Amino acid sequence: MAFRALLSEEFRPYATLSLHQLDLLEKHFLLLQHWNRTLNLTRIDDLLENVRLNYCESLFLGLKLPPGPLRIADVGSGAGFPGIPIAIIRPDLNLTLIESHQRKAVFLREAANGIPNLHVFAARAEVCSERFDWIVARAVLPARVRTLGLAPNSALLLSRRAAFPDSELFELPWGRDRIVDVFHVELKPQHD
Repeated sequence: MAFRALLSEEFRPYATLSLHQLDLLEKHFLLLQHWNRTLNLTRIDDLLENVRLNYCESLFLGLKLPPGPLRIADVGSGAGFPGIPIAIIRPDLNLTLIESHQRKAVFLREAANGIPNLHVFAARAEVCSERFDWIVARAVLPARVRTLGLAPNSALLLSRRAAFPDSELFELPWGRDRIVDVFHVELKPQHD
């Protein structure tokens, strides 16, 4: 089964992806396959695993974020997960992919081409002076994400054992004990 059909089928219980969204996701997938030959972007090479663990998990996380417009930072974006699928399924969000590895940042810039709500910051997250509404990440230590100070809220793709006790957890239906760990700060109204 081809990437588009498999992705559409796997994600159908959660949302119907438009033809335009499928075009952009397939473009990213093909670019990822090409670049992964020379640059280690993902170890997942099985098509079904790639669709489920890279794309479906990222899209699912995007659906769990509140309505926009919001500014989102994907810390340690690497191959563009979860940021690129989130930007595609949620055009109401403005995403910045933060990646310190320069060759991966070049890949991300090429992958972001044609996605207007997506930007790349090619440096360490610690030197980023922008502030965001939310941080998203996968394969980044959760404690590190919270101490960056880039945003008061976070939504992380994690294994259950890495989750914080004060977070809201959403089970990911694609197995392997995976969850979305959402930490949301309730902001109190400021008084004059």
